[in-house]
Amino acid sequence: MSAPQRPPQVKLVASIFSGDIGIIGTVVEAMSEKYGQADYISAPLLFSYTDYYEKEFGGSLIRRFVAFERLVEPETLPDVKLWTNALESSFAAGEKRRVNIDPGYLACAHLILATGKGYSHRPYLRDGIYADLTLIYQKGAFQVLPWTYPDYAAGEMIGILTRIREKYLLQLRGGTAENKEQESE
Repeated sequence: MSAPQRPPQVKLVASIFSGDIGIIGTVVEAMSEKYGQADYISAPLLFSYTDYYEKEFGGSLIRRFVAFERLVEPETLPDVKLWTNALESSFAAGEKRRVNIDPGYLACAHLILATGKGYSHRPYLRDGIYADLTLIYQKGAFQVLPWTYPDYAAGEMIGILTRIREKYLLQLRGGTAENKEQESE
């Protein structure tokens, strides 16, 4: 019989994309007020892996990937997703969103994203939110799964997540992530 133990806290991350980079900055500020200072903000990245969002958002989407210094309990992910959904709605123009926020967390062994859409690889958490096992960390690197979205499988994203994981491991060892890494805009 295994003895139940609390898992380590995890690193909150979020993918934020919009056609308006100013909205992305405002979202990062709002999330920092709620979840603590960001310790990683990617450079603006062209979000062009799918045209799925074009009808709602238009073309030319920019994405920034953010990680937060303060670690969180993994079971808070549904709360984070519900809060970011409300934040998305606050920027909406009628029925159309102007920003998309995909929160998740990075643990030693995997990257989990929150979603409102269930599927075979997405176990239900609570409050209408599912966990999407997006990447696993194995043999010294992030490994892509058959269902991993192509943007998360790209080398650029794997590099970003690897740097964030290094900060996370430093935090778990009691170090600080004070050397805030913020790539130029």
